[in-house]
Amino acid sequence: MTAHRSSTRRRIAAAAATVTAAVVLTACGGDDGAAGHGGHEKSKKPGASASKGDHNAADVSFAQGMIPHHRQAVEMADLAASRAGSPEVEKLSEDIEKAQGPEIEKMSGWLKSWGEEVPEEMPGMDHSQHGMPGMMSPGDMKKLKKASGKEFDTAFLKMMIEHHEGAVSMAATEKSKGSYEPAKDMAQDISTSQTAEIKQMDKLLGK
Repeated sequence: MTAHRSSTRRRIAAAAATVTAAVVLTACGGDDGAAGHGGHEKSKKPGASASKGDHNAADVSFAQGMIPHHRQAVEMADLAASRAGSPEVEKLSEDIEKAQGPEIEKMSGWLKSWGEEVPEEMPGMDHSQHGMPGMMSPGDMKKLKKASGKEFDTAFLKMMIEHHEGAVSMAATEKSKGSYEPAKDMAQDISTSQTAEIKQMDKLLGK
């Protein structure tokens, strides 16, 4: 009888140990699951953040190309203050400066946040040879600086139309190939505003 009771106690103890072990394992599994879930949530957070700021090579090219493109447009527009012969050309040049100056700052900020190089300001550099459509050569800029009055207006309008057409082309590339939404939005703004200005300049030229 004693041996039977001893055997029963051993079986009960073994069963209890088994249940305890199962509970412990389940608890551990629960902890691991929670940790894994927590880790999964953490991995999602950077992804969610990145989705707002994802950019690709096209976005970088757009910003690095449009910055010097805008700088030259601002340089051309700045000349109008003392050389323009008509108030329409002077007003147009002011609008160009007001629009493109802040865009230069915004694109520079993007490039810095992406760890990419911001193009340096190099007066007189021949950007027309670097694949950016519509850029004026140093010779073009020299010609514009020497002109004044009606001669300046005509040269300015013809050059700025070509310059704007180049910017619209660059914007189209960004809209189709870029992935960074703020850059694509800017590209759309550039396309809309500069296409309207091209029509305005054509009108001023009597086209």
